[in-house]
Amino acid sequence: MLEAVLFDLDGTLADTAPDLAASVNFLLAQEGRPQQSFAHLRPYTSQGVRGMLGAGFGMTPQHPDYERLAARFLDIYETRLCVDSRLFDGIADLLDTLDAAGLRWGIVTNKRMRFTDPLVRLLNLAPRTPCVVSGDTTAEAKPSPLPVVHACELLGVDPAHSVYVGDDRRDIVAGRAAGCRTAAVRWGYFGDSGPVEAWGADIIVDHPQALAAWSLAACRTISAPR
Repeated sequence: MLEAVLFDLDGTLADTAPDLAASVNFLLAQEGRPQQSFAHLRPYTSQGVRGMLGAGFGMTPQHPDYERLAARFLDIYETRLCVDSRLFDGIADLLDTLDAAGLRWGIVTNKRMRFTDPLVRLLNLAPRTPCVVSGDTTAEAKPSPLPVVHACELLGVDPAHSVYVGDDRRDIVAGRAAGCRTAAVRWGYFGDSGPVEAWGADIIVDHPQALAAWSLAACRTISAPR
């Protein structure tokens, strides 16, 4: 039986792309570079600093200016964590459904704790779950299974009785390696993850309502992970 639902944060629970895109455009302006469109930047949100600087500046972590710009980008982003970020439509109702069904839920993200904890508070999620695992909480970040396993330990559930939900291939890789069921969402950012159908998720959901329905059904019966 399903006992817990674990969520990625950026692109799964919350639409954080507007504030991340605004931060990289602010940095571009400081560096005398042309602004990038939101449509261009949005798909790279789930890839964090690497994705945003890659999309905005066309650089990889091997570029000599990468570390300097990465530090500046993070300082800018810290000042506007939740200006335009919000929960995706339907997520609040989904969480209400999980709470009413007695299902535990938590957050597992590669975003650093420095940003995760205040953002979760600003989104009014902090009082509702004891489980927030950031990219620097464990020794390795996703696609390693360690953060997902740690989240299951915090919630006191067996990974086999949990599902990990995300919008990136690495979410599915991490969840499966941890022994969880996995769900891929179509409303996220995707980045360079390729077709969602190729990720190997147990289910693919188009809307939070579909995930709510699946979770309620899985409360009653769920097979072991493949």
